[in-house]
Amino acid sequence: MALASAWSDDPSPVAVLERQRRRESAARTYARSFPIVPVRARGMTIEGADGRHYLDCLSGAGTLALGHNHPVVVEAIRRVLDSGAPLHVLDLGTSEKDEFTSVLLETMPGGPSGWRVHFCGPAGTDAVEAALKLTRTVTGRRNVLTFTGAYHGMTAGALAVSANVEVKAPLGTTGLDVTRLPYPYDYRCPFGIGGDMGTDIGVRYLETLLTDSHSGMLPPAAMIVEPVQGEGGTIPAPDSWLRRMRQLTATHGIPLIIDEVQTGVGRTGAFWAVEHSDVIPDVMVLSKAIGGSLPLAVIVYREELDSWAPGAHTGTFRGNQLAMAAGTATLRYVAEAGLVQRAAEVGDRIMRELRTVQTRQPCIGQVRGRGLMIGVEIVRPDAESDARGARPAAPDIAREIRSQCLRRDLLVELGGRNDAVVRLLPPLTITDDEATTVVERLAEAIVAAERDYAGVPA
Repeated sequence: MALASAWSDDPSPVAVLERQRRRESAARTYARSFPIVPVRARGMTIEGADGRHYLDCLSGAGTLALGHNHPVVVEAIRRVLDSGAPLHVLDLGTSEKDEFTSVLLETMPGGPSGWRVHFCGPAGTDAVEAALKLTRTVTGRRNVLTFTGAYHGMTAGALAVSANVEVKAPLGTTGLDVTRLPYPYDYRCPFGIGGDMGTDIGVRYLETLLTDSHSGMLPPAAMIVEPVQGEGGTIPAPDSWLRRMRQLTATHGIPLIIDEVQTGVGRTGAFWAVEHSDVIPDVMVLSKAIGGSLPLAVIVYREELDSWAPGAHTGTFRGNQLAMAAGTATLRYVAEAGLVQRAAEVGDRIMRELRTVQTRQPCIGQVRGRGLMIGVEIVRPDAESDARGARPAAPDIAREIRSQCLRRDLLVELGGRNDAVVRLLPPLTITDDEATTVVERLAEAIVAAERDYAGVPA
């Protein structure tokens, strides 16, 4: 029997894309936005089968802290392959796991002592499920505190604590008790106030829920929060607000889960984004960059929560030895090569330059972010502002900006409300020249998209 004959008959990029379109599910995402066939990649550059070279500001949705095929990652993977070590051993102890665990714990907020690590399935959403299951087991409670704008994954529990109504609506109930709180989003403050007062109202609202015997809220099993909302539109939580969340959860015996799936490993200019706020959580959810480009997900939690029975949360692919080796190499390199500070400095520079672009382009509502996690909110330039100065979202302009970026060999993606936020997640290894090129190409794309929106000839 001849297998894959269709591919061997026509391996051209056009044929590959057409077969993908016909065979894959309607849930495809990035493939719709970027009709390219990558054939090689190094650092921040992807070479397509069309011969073009693209600057990648997606980094595998934040997975590639060191960019594509970094030498330390490739060498770590090759070392394990050449050693003949088993690649799949469920959750058995191995030298690769031991080394990864040791290095990971050294990076934990407050130091390596007092933590436990649980290896989950290969994706961040499974680690979220594990965190929810653990805290509900420990507390004996069911209700979970979560936030507007949140994104924690696509499995049942993770989706329940996420916020995107469009994805959740077809499913109806998700079977998890959730109390949703307002996340501090200054540009579109849920209270119409913004600033410190808007943030303070959100804190006071939670205080009331926790202390009012008629609030209607059952005692929570946990609070889960992103220190910077990623898919929600690159919205950093104010440090003072996150500290207040830690104080309230500690006072009321509520385990605090920090989701660092996208923010971790130096992305925001701290090794873990929660460190900006000097907060030590009870549980940390980690994935993406910790595997050095390969699938790996864990939760790290305070040892006093370790009340699980054997087999309480399992998964076949918990023992990905290649990912552990690649992850160890990545964690060490980020720490030792000064990439955390580098992310802070280059991110600040990119945001400053984009804010200069904002003064000339009224379709930019706000430039925000932390480190190399940057969002540009796109708005209708011809619409009236609300009382806080925000104009309506312009998803059509945002989509055109993404298309214009692709024409200029720059890969960016959208997120946030109405998919109107252009998101940048370049690798931490981005050079000064690459940062300049990213800003130049993005600025050109914004000018072109706004001109097309206004109907002005090129």
